[in-house]
Amino acid sequence: MRLTTKGRFAVTAMVDLAMCQSKDPVTLAAISERQKISLSYLEQLFGKLRRRALVNSVRGPGGGYRLARDMTQISVADVILAVDETLDSTQCGGRENCRDENKCITHDLWVHLNEHIFSYLGAVTLKQLVDAQRAEQNAVAQLHDMRVTLQKRERAAAAI
Repeated sequence: MRLTTKGRFAVTAMVDLAMCQSKDPVTLAAISERQKISLSYLEQLFGKLRRRALVNSVRGPGGGYRLARDMTQISVADVILAVDETLDSTQCGGRENCRDENKCITHDLWVHLNEHIFSYLGAVTLKQLVDAQRAEQNAVAQLHDMRVTLQKRERAAAAI
């Protein structure tokens, strides 16, 4: 089973958009710079995301993209499906012709794995990913602040 760059980049860009959106739309150039994803590739992905009504585009100066729905209403599976990504663990693409034009003996196992993967990705929302990312960033910031505080205390103690 393989998730291609298309699906990974689409999810990454949507999380970035969800994290950075405010009153102003977010430009693809800004997402491209932050996430190191080609601007032309993002343009292709966001065209598909817009057609699937996951994002809205705002034209003109100050334009960019916004989420079309609340981030609690957009799942990772929605994003992956919007960019025509398929997650398929079967060898045959679900056609049941894996072994000499017949279904192989493990076909149903891989089909059930596909169902579990999509069920899981369908249960994970952009909001959950954004909250997790913000919590991680805050934890790092707190750790950094604690170190600065300790250094200041050490300097103050050495000065006495």
